[in-house]
Parts: sequence; structure tokens; C-alpha cells
Amino acid sequence: MTRTALITVAHGRHDHLRRQQEALGAGTVPVDSYRVVAMDDPSLSRWRPTAAPFPLVETVEADAAALPLATARNRGAASALREGAELLIFLDVDCLPEGRLVESYVRAAREPRGRDAVLSGPVAYLPPPPAGGYDLGRLAAMADPHPARPAPPRGTVVRDDDGHTLFWSLSFAVTAETWQRIGGFDERYRGYGAEDTDFGQRARAAGVPIAWVGGARAFHQHHPTSDPPVQHLEDILRNARQFHRIWGWWPMRGWLDAFVERGLLERTDDGAYRRTVDQSAGSVAKSMSSSTRPRKAGSRSV
Repeated sequence: MTRTALITVAHGRHDHLRRQQEALGAGTVPVDSYRVVAMDDPSLSRWRPTAAPFPLVETVEADAAALPLATARNRGAASALREGAELLIFLDVDCLPEGRLVESYVRAAREPRGRDAVLSGPVAYLPPPPAGGYDLGRLAAMADPHPARPAPPRGTVVRDDDGHTLFWSLSFAVTAETWQRIGGFDERYRGYGAEDTDFGQRARAAGVPIAWVGGARAFHQHHPTSDPPVQHLEDILRNARQFHRIWGWWPMRGWLDAFVERGLLERTDDGAYRRTVDQSAGSVAKSMSSSTRPRKAGSRSV
């Protein structure tokens, strides 16, 4: 049997994490280890669920204003590999695994089309939870699939040698060998945005394809957000510049250009982005708009 580790990184979102743990426990195939990397959130070290899977929690010191997402994921992977994990499954703290998510990733990693690939399952979006919370048996009926991302039929693995710009870190899996080949996440990215787009490019540069895995479905729990995510403007600009220095093109163009439209950024003569003169809190606040669907930097904003 393939030895599995499921890794999630967290700062707050304790209710989401608790629901994720419950959903994992209801899966068709248990994970061998459930690793939670807490970023500037020491209270998670005291978390003691009453049923499996029992989390192995480690803490990464962090500035809450610029969370080290890349570093935390690498830390979780390193710990899992030291304990003999053969398949690393990464799941965002906001995501609930469908019952066959772990089983589907394990099966895909054994197939010729998937064993040397970055495996990516579809993610659908949930509305706000009802008064009694989400019913794990009804998630599929409640969820709204992402309209712009592959979602193959259950049991299907679709290899994609050119899909790296679509990679995101909400839900994916890699074998230990493939993780080492890619080299993990680039820890120069701090805070929100671009670290997963960069990981996709690192995979491409290493000759690692993407494989879309039907059946490895996750459900993104609802939370308030803004579109574009103005509260993360500084992170997005800093990380976009870092990405551009490495790869020569601008990620998250949808968000960057939306910030330009709102007068928060401007383009320079050489095509770069920079802050405008008006950097007041009021100008940022006026640009906030509500959205019911959270978008990740690696999706349609690439």
C-alpha cells in the first residue's frame, strides 16, 4: 500500500479545519498521517480531536501580515517524507475532501499517466453553511463547480503537458520522487499570491506534467472575500515582481490590471507595475467590493 500524508497549512479558520478533519475521517481510504502546519497560530498545538485522523501539528513562526505559505508547505512535506510518506496530498484549509479524494489520488499516482505528474483534482465552491453546518453527504448537490477548470469524469486521469499555468494549491498530490524533482515551493514568496503559480512553472521547468484527476474532488467552504483582493495588494505586487524576475512574465494579471483600473497601481514605461501616489487607507477601502466566490492566484487571474 502507498503510504500517504495529507498536509494543510493554517492560520485561524479553526472551524474550517475541524470540518476538514471530520470529512477526512469519513473518507473511503484513510490517510497514514494528517499533518497541520500552523502559521503564527500556537493554539492549534492544543487541538485534540476525539476521532481519527489525529493531526500532527507543527508550528511555523510567522508575521500574520505576510504568512509564509510556501515555507509552511515545505515544512509539512519535509516532516512527512522523514516519516516515510510516498504520496504527499496538499489540501487548503478551506477545502473539504470528498469521500474518495484520497483514494482517487492514490489510484492516479499508480497509473502511468499520473505517477510522475502533479496530480490535481477539481474544486467546487460551497454556499454559506446552513444553521446546522454542512452535511457531508450533500456537498456535491450544494457545490458550484469552477467554470474554467478541468473536471474529468470519476476514475479518469487526463495528462496535460501544457497545463502548468492552471495549477493551484487548493488540492493537489505528488509522489515523493516528483516532489524532490520539482524542489518544493520557492520560499522567497511571502504572503498572498503567486507561490502556487511559481510551483507550476517549477514543475514545467523540471519536465513534470500536470494530470487532472477525476474523483479527487474537494469542496471549498464559503468565506467572505473581495474581488479583486485589495486587502492583499501589497503581497500580490511584491510576489508578482518576484515571479517576473524569475520567469519573465507577469502572473495574476487579472488582479493587477483590476488594481490599475481602481487607481491603486499604474503601469511603468517598461510594462512593470507600481503603486500610485495615493496610497491612503481610504483609497484602498473604497476599492473593496464583495464577492461570494474566492479566487486563487493560480486560476483565472493568471
